[in-house]
Amino acid sequence: MEAASRNLLSFISMLPTCFILVIFSFTIVDAEISNSKTIGRGLKAYGQLPDRKELATPSSALFFDDNEKDIDIIATYSDASGTIRTSRVKMKDLSASWVLENPISGEPGKQKGSQVFKLKDSYQASRRSEENVEHFIDDHHWQEDEIQNRRKASWSPVKFKRQMLRQKRWDLRTVDLIRQNKEADKQMEATSAIEDLKNMDPVVNGKYSIWRRDFENPNSDSTLKLMRDQIIMAKAYANIAKSRNQIDLYSSLLRHVGDSLRVIGDANSDSELHPSSLDQAKAMGRALSFAKDRLYDCHIVARKLRAMLQSAEDNVDSLKKRSAFLIQLAAKTVPKPLHCLPLQLAADYYFHGYQSKKDLNIEKLEDPSLYHYAIFSDNVLATSVVVNSTVLHANEPEKHVFHIVTDKLNFAAMRMWFILNAPEKATVQVENIDDFKWLNSSYCSVLRQLESARVKEYYFKNHPSSLSVGSDNLKYRNPKYLSMLNHLRFYLPEVYPKLHKILFLDDDIVVQKDLTPLWDVDLNGMVNGAVETCKGSFHRFDKYLNFSNPKISENFDSNACGWAFGMNIFDLKEWRNRNITQIYHYWQDRNEDRTLWKLGTLPPGLITFYNLTYPLDRKWHVLGLGYDPALNQTEIVNAAVVHYNGNYKPWLDLAVAKYKSYWSKYGISSHIGVETNIS
Repeated sequence: MEAASRNLLSFISMLPTCFILVIFSFTIVDAEISNSKTIGRGLKAYGQLPDRKELATPSSALFFDDNEKDIDIIATYSDASGTIRTSRVKMKDLSASWVLENPISGEPGKQKGSQVFKLKDSYQASRRSEENVEHFIDDHHWQEDEIQNRRKASWSPVKFKRQMLRQKRWDLRTVDLIRQNKEADKQMEATSAIEDLKNMDPVVNGKYSIWRRDFENPNSDSTLKLMRDQIIMAKAYANIAKSRNQIDLYSSLLRHVGDSLRVIGDANSDSELHPSSLDQAKAMGRALSFAKDRLYDCHIVARKLRAMLQSAEDNVDSLKKRSAFLIQLAAKTVPKPLHCLPLQLAADYYFHGYQSKKDLNIEKLEDPSLYHYAIFSDNVLATSVVVNSTVLHANEPEKHVFHIVTDKLNFAAMRMWFILNAPEKATVQVENIDDFKWLNSSYCSVLRQLESARVKEYYFKNHPSSLSVGSDNLKYRNPKYLSMLNHLRFYLPEVYPKLHKILFLDDDIVVQKDLTPLWDVDLNGMVNGAVETCKGSFHRFDKYLNFSNPKISENFDSNACGWAFGMNIFDLKEWRNRNITQIYHYWQDRNEDRTLWKLGTLPPGLITFYNLTYPLDRKWHVLGLGYDPALNQTEIVNAAVVHYNGNYKPWLDLAVAKYKSYWSKYGISSHIGVETNIS
């Protein structure tokens, strides 16, 4: 028996942390506990015997000495093969780490007979933090008050720590389950939304644009769409009828087509259709049904519809070319008021003898401590808006000097304008580009190219006046792209030899804030300070330069970010040190045949200032008001300079209406003056 007990104990010691249900009978031999009201609810070895005060405490466990107990334990367990086995063992043979808990309270004398207890290894349980295995006892032992008493009597630090860890695990598990539940709900919602999209019909009858005023009603122009589809099918059947010599049917279909077109007129929705539109749609339907019965052949109809589609695409392309041509033509055309203004100003200039008037404040024109601006333009009204908007927002307008260069034709008008409308406190100098004698064909690449017979033929002979040549040719053959006023920006150090820094401004910009902080920007050794225009893959070097040419591909990065002319701060000292003008000449000479780039000053500017451009904050310069009607309004309002680059200049009727006010509030008085002079 002892051998069997030892084997059982050895087996129990190797079990994983768990609770063992045991049925045992015991007899307490000579155990007298004085000053204690209860024998306790458990038997637990914990290293040392408690004192009497601890025994009297309801939460204390009762400890037995080896000489005070003689307990027979019948253990039920399963072996490795799964067979249920029982064995008997003495309590004194167990190690001190085994805990014996009795859920029944009572007096020592009454603890007789066989009882059911729970036996566990508290040392292993505390290390592995395993949960208790519930034990089974008679139903009468599970009253609520007895459970509470049992919990109090079986308290120990190890058990308390285990309970805290278990509670912590439960809390973490609860949080994790809540999170998983929320994620599952979101996933179900997403799946449901995807299924709804799959089941939704993407074709909304009668819709041509989501920006239509009748967007709220998905079928608002269903009748109109039906009639247009009927016209297409009627034309197809009419052509088939004509090819088969069915003249009556051909004439009938054409008559219905004409009637439908008259009913539709300029309508864009059902509400705009003629009241007889529904009757006409029914009549056309009957005619199409008759034609289908007599003419329908799947292959023939499909071939005819493909031919009609190709014809429609050709018409669309033709209209696009016509539109581009007319836009280019309108952009080049000078409105009558702008044409008459310089004529009137020039007449007044010579009539009043202002040609002999000298510029005032000459000492300011070469003072590098002041704020100098360069504006090269032949547009009097546009230049006045640039100057007026800059001065109005300047903190110290008396320190601002504007250097305006124009051509011979507009010099008198430009000078007369600023004599009559001189900005308060600021200094304005107007010069004639023809007075720059150093700017000649022996020094300037563009002037030398203008003397080339090939360039003259390209730009000035066979000039396109219709769509036969194409809108692209009209754009590229505009002589303004070889104008010296356009290319004078590459000669700033020669034009202003005593200045250190200068701000270049185009004539199609409006200034909305004080620009003097630009002179304090550290360009980090760069020559040009400009706002970059690349967004994603747009406006990078490959948009402007021909990278199929090895001269370009071997010297420049196609992914380099582009930047904008229009508002540029130039360090003229660094310009002179790096001989930037000579770099410009080098590349301009190699593009005489227009194989490196097609037109304009931006491509040679990108090349000339490659790796020499410092990126300014985008708030300094917002572009696109001359071509993009979808710009962010907040960015426009917060910008220091807004730029009407593109064909829709603010002084033309082509201008985007919502952008025009930013320009007109600085030129409205000028418009009034123009109208007065014309009348």
